[in-house]
Amino acid sequence: MINLTVGEIAAIVSGEVHAAPVDQAVLSVAVDSREVLAGAMYVAINGERVDGHDFAAAAVEAGAVVVLSEHELATPCIVVDNSVVALGLLAQHVRGQLTDCTVVAITASSGKTSTKDLLAFVLGGLGSTIAPVGSFNTEVGVPLTILRADESTRFLILEMGMRGAGHIDLLCSIAAPEIGVLLNVGSAHLGLLGNRSEVANAKGELIASLPSNGIAILNGDDELVRAQARRTSARVVLFGMSEGCDVRASAVELDHDARASFILELPEAQARVALQVHGEHFVANALAVAAVAHELGMSIDQIADRLSAAVIGSRWRMAVSVSADKVTIVNDAYNANPESMAAALRTLAAMGAGRRTWAVLGEMLELGDASADEHRALGRLAAQAQIDRLVCVGPATMVTHDEARSQESWLGQADWVPDRDSAIALLKAEIKPTDIVLIKASRGIGLERVATALGEREPQ
Repeated sequence: MINLTVGEIAAIVSGEVHAAPVDQAVLSVAVDSREVLAGAMYVAINGERVDGHDFAAAAVEAGAVVVLSEHELATPCIVVDNSVVALGLLAQHVRGQLTDCTVVAITASSGKTSTKDLLAFVLGGLGSTIAPVGSFNTEVGVPLTILRADESTRFLILEMGMRGAGHIDLLCSIAAPEIGVLLNVGSAHLGLLGNRSEVANAKGELIASLPSNGIAILNGDDELVRAQARRTSARVVLFGMSEGCDVRASAVELDHDARASFILELPEAQARVALQVHGEHFVANALAVAAVAHELGMSIDQIADRLSAAVIGSRWRMAVSVSADKVTIVNDAYNANPESMAAALRTLAAMGAGRRTWAVLGEMLELGDASADEHRALGRLAAQAQIDRLVCVGPATMVTHDEARSQESWLGQADWVPDRDSAIALLKAEIKPTDIVLIKASRGIGLERVATALGEREPQ
């Protein structure tokens, strides 16, 4: 974090200081009292489940020198009308001080976090790089990531989520990205926006926000993404498999663990890349990373070497481990939508050649009126992939179960269970050594506990 005092922060956020020395240095910012470090400012946020003001005293006891709050407290504090808005104002100010730092923002319907992780690893070969922890992609997470940067930061990578029209525009007003990456537009958030065109418009707010001297990195294989080029005066760089893309992949092959290798093609050179991550869908993410790195001056050999060594640092995203019972567990339980479900099932089928495959699938949230149709289609996808055992978890997946069983060409078996505890019991009773189990659902379903119950270890 850049050097700021309590008084300077109060002036930036138009706050009123109470019982805190204005010349006190603030060394970091936290919104969780359990993560407070000595010299930090604790931001008290009144959330849906808990009120952060209730933990202000604990934050000060842990080392916070001041609390950013919405009312006066019995601790040193800066009082503002809205602590989330104030956090954004502080991050916006810090962003303006990062004159020697390139800000890259990434958005998509799926793959944001894993692409962010890959990009952070690759750009780390060029200089000091800051990226979000996990999926810090909201009006709280984006500012917190910005505030971790200082004068030595060369690259600041931001992940931008979306809860509706105007949300990404707000994040961009805080972050002022110079490079914007739009990976894909899928079915996630249909419940919020109604159709994919509206999802594309909301995601495309990132591209529309770019300055004329900025760079838009767009998926040339996705028509809705490619169409966002008309919304910007920034230079457009296309990645994908299609002819006409500036950054392409050819000769894609998968090994026995569904890890892709391919020829990376840039306008001036080619190089071989062998990814460590599992699933052919990571090729597109790797191309987006290569496009950013190339624009920032990295040679193709450097890009290929770094991509070939990169891993996903965030939890529960195609994390592969082998239990003590020799069961391979693929924990992709962080989130799910129709497109990411399809990619995960294809990966499971590729990894499971010669082994018994299990797909433990929970509900996909935020699909609105399309939910029943999409969950039904998921059953057809599992059958088409010839998954051996399908375990459907929760009420919304009853249609998934029924649709899979109706597929005459499918040789597998489907079970429906009401909750994750029932899924755990079924798996423990029937799973065998050398089986491979995919676990996937939207975050709110909490299926990562199934992976834990099966003896998940640290990913290999």
